[in-house]
Amino acid sequence: MLKLRDIRKTRGEGPQRYSLVVPRLDLRPGQRLALVGPSGSGKSTLLDLLALVLSPDPGGVFECRADDRTLDVAGLWRSGRQDVLAGLRSRVMGYVLQTGGLLGFLDVQRNIGLSRALLGLPADATVRRLAEQLEIADQLHKLPAALSVGQRQRVSIARALAHGPSIVLADEPTASLDPLNAERVMQLLVAQAEERGVCILVATHDEALARRAGLQLHPLQVQRGADGGVTATLAGGG
Repeated sequence: MLKLRDIRKTRGEGPQRYSLVVPRLDLRPGQRLALVGPSGSGKSTLLDLLALVLSPDPGGVFECRADDRTLDVAGLWRSGRQDVLAGLRSRVMGYVLQTGGLLGFLDVQRNIGLSRALLGLPADATVRRLAEQLEIADQLHKLPAALSVGQRQRVSIARALAHGPSIVLADEPTASLDPLNAERVMQLLVAQAEERGVCILVATHDEALARRAGLQLHPLQVQRGADGGVTATLAGGG
């Protein structure tokens, strides 16, 4: 679904330089992957590239397979085709933020259904079914402020899956949870993705949790260059 070869993203210069290097990464249906590394290693930068919200540097190959055709993502960025990129994001991607990213003025049911509503998908049983599977069916008419942190993360997972994406990206989805809730939320995320044949990529600093969840680890290896800047290189991206 996504194919990256020799993709880079650089910010700053000299000692303030940060460079992310992706020699190779393929995201395929049903994969369960973990992007692991300490804070500041570039996990969120890579997720933003994959979510098509951050443009790569010129060069390399970045392709997306969608709607039975292969699209040149790098070329779309170069030609300023934000409309096509936005369409891909809304259809192909689901995103789980560290803090849930829920809209406080919408109840749980409408937060989960938001991705479907924006795409004009029908209001069917999908939202309730996801809520039941993620053990939040009794919270559907509550506002996010009335939920626990763990419940908000489950709502965020349901919203990311509701429109039937091909890829779900999760940025430290368990970082703000206690160990017991972190384990449960990770298990639910992996189980729901597996049931739907969705590719998931979870960015996390908790390597042990990722291993227990059965995720394939892809570490970011960080080195300081002669200019004092930092280069993070993705390992194991095949």
